[in-house]
Amino acid sequence: MKIGKLPEPVLIRSILKQVGHRRKEVLAGPSVGVDCAALEVEPGEVLVLSSDPITGTVKDIGSHCIHITANDLAASGAEPLGVMLTVLLPEEVEEPEIRHMVQEAEETCRSLDMEILGGHTEITRVVSQPLISVTGIGKIRREALLTPAGIHPGMDLVISKWIGLEATAILAKEREEMLTERFSPEFIRTAREFSRYLSVVPDARAARTAGAAAMHDITEGGVFGAFWEMASAGGVGLEIDLRAIPIRQETVEICEFFGVNPYQIMSSGSMLIAAEDGQAVVRALKDAGIPGTVVGRTTASNARILRNKEEIRYLDKPQPDELYRALEVKKL
Repeated sequence: MKIGKLPEPVLIRSILKQVGHRRKEVLAGPSVGVDCAALEVEPGEVLVLSSDPITGTVKDIGSHCIHITANDLAASGAEPLGVMLTVLLPEEVEEPEIRHMVQEAEETCRSLDMEILGGHTEITRVVSQPLISVTGIGKIRREALLTPAGIHPGMDLVISKWIGLEATAILAKEREEMLTERFSPEFIRTAREFSRYLSVVPDARAARTAGAAAMHDITEGGVFGAFWEMASAGGVGLEIDLRAIPIRQETVEICEFFGVNPYQIMSSGSMLIAAEDGQAVVRALKDAGIPGTVVGRTTASNARILRNKEEIRYLDKPQPDELYRALEVKKL
């Protein structure tokens, strides 16, 4: 199989159909386009859980892993509380590297008022680079929990900030030497600093106040993957204006350099939001100092339409994330 997420038919056939539901406390379990589980542990009190492995980057992995998991929790409307970390390390790792990873994770948790609750650390021949798998825990009142059940036809779709932020920062750090062949140090430094936009916890908080019905953190598979997953989870169609999708010029140029599609590349730092009034969400985001853009609407049909002026095309099923292909590009 190809590197990246399992193809949706395989996910449904060999994973989701093998998992049963048997506990009344479980409000949300595994499903296409759903990143969190939810458990009602007391009447009205819900714990939200999410799990993520960080495989696309080594630079700043300690900070990166916390943001990615906190973002998933925030997309459900939950307040992130803490994480459990499973850290798998290659034999050649040195203790200062381990300390640095944990310090990064701790600093990021402190900035988000989260805690590292525990986990497991191991040196193993199974991995060739550090790999961190994170389980995040958050809480929310049951009536405030956001799930794809809140999506229906006729809703606006809003994107916060810009797509491709995560991949742009990763490539600027992991492939800096290659990029210096074409781009200025200032350009690369700007792209590296996109990592400061990775958290969508403030985006989610603002969107909730403006009546967001559902949210989806735009991660692996890029914005096209997020569109597909939200439509699948909500049982709706989509009509998207490609020209409205916000993207930074640095992302465009770096993706062109590596010959990859910016619409299908890791985009943590950007949230896809479904709401009755998209402009109200945009205003709430703006009040929080966050750019937001209405890019389309949900529809009653099964079609997932992408419009570019008069040109119409249909969204394909999610493809392997383009970041993996970009990282395989050899020195030009």
